[in-house]
Amino acid sequence: QKTHLKSVCLQYQLYRLLNSHCFCLLKNGMGLIIFFLCAYVPKTEAGHCKWAEVLKDLERIKTSKDIDVSLYTANADEDVKCQELVMRCFFLETEVIIQECRIKNCSKTQDVWNIWKNGNESLKKNKLTSTKSEKCKECEEYEEKNFTEFVQNFVKVIQRDCK
Repeated sequence: QKTHLKSVCLQYQLYRLLNSHCFCLLKNGMGLIIFFLCAYVPKTEAGHCKWAEVLKDLERIKTSKDIDVSLYTANADEDVKCQELVMRCFFLETEVIIQECRIKNCSKTQDVWNIWKNGNESLKKNKLTSTKSEKCKECEEYEEKNFTEFVQNFVKVIQRDCK
């Protein structure tokens, strides 16, 4: 007898919940659309790579003929523990490209500036959390490579971080 009474009480509470103002939107098509959109948006945002804008700008500058610099270039296959420090090195070297572009009045100056700005914003949001492993190198310890190789490695490192 008690089990049946609990079941009836539970059904009544569910009935009241479904008829409440919160769920009345779910009874029509527009309410369902809004509900599914709200449920879907956070998932797409979480899957978004924080370096997407940087990647777009790197694609724009990679074929630039008026940027001719040698830059300290980290290897794309550096230890995972060094990933954050490697990213910082790439963005530091981007400052060198900005200076070069100011001197030579490069056609891609704005794109390089965007890389630096977007990268530093992301790095500020994610304060240096990794402890420096003894395996990790300082930026100046990497080999100097030409601009094309620098951009290729930069893209590989970002893609690795976005996986």
